[in-house]
Amino acid sequence: MAGLTLYVDTTFSSPYAMACFVTLVEKQLDFELKTIDLDTGEHRLPAFRDLALTGRVPALVHGELVLNESSAIIEYLEEAFPAPQYASVLPANMADRARARQIQAWLRSDLLALREDRHTGVIFFAPVDTPLSEAAKQAAERLLRIAGRLIDRPYLFGQWSIADTELALMLNRLVANGDPVPEKIATWVRTQWARPSVQQWVSQPRP
Repeated sequence: MAGLTLYVDTTFSSPYAMACFVTLVEKQLDFELKTIDLDTGEHRLPAFRDLALTGRVPALVHGELVLNESSAIIEYLEEAFPAPQYASVLPANMADRARARQIQAWLRSDLLALREDRHTGVIFFAPVDTPLSEAAKQAAERLLRIAGRLIDRPYLFGQWSIADTELALMLNRLVANGDPVPEKIATWVRTQWARPSVQQWVSQPRP
């Protein structure tokens, strides 16, 4: 089997890189981890720009294949290393898998104001005391309303999937920063955050 390499940001704060990292760990795949310094523009230098089609992190290298975009990377790893030989990171049931993909796509395409006001630095470095903007408040209310409908058991689909981790990370922008979150949701987030694969990411050395 050709080797696997995952390129992530040097600060280990990208939610998309984290999702790919957790996928690789959950599948118990051997992989090399390399970092790209986005602050210095390393991703725009020829060495990485010419390797990765969109010049973004995360990027996965598997033999001759180089993939950007976390959703594509996760789907590829799920198909290239399928169950039962490897752990699945997406639900087996077709309807549940479709719902998981919906949640992933929504988290990537919506809630921009919240992502700006509560960047992942509040999770991995330190909280901020800046009040949420009106747009971010509306995004937070939408996030909590939808999460409240989804969260009624330990995992969204009966057993863990990468959608649990991705939703928990988005919610943790509020929980870790001390913003108001219903206790049921906050407890669910803390449970997801304690997962060993997530903690492996959390414990990475950061500058």
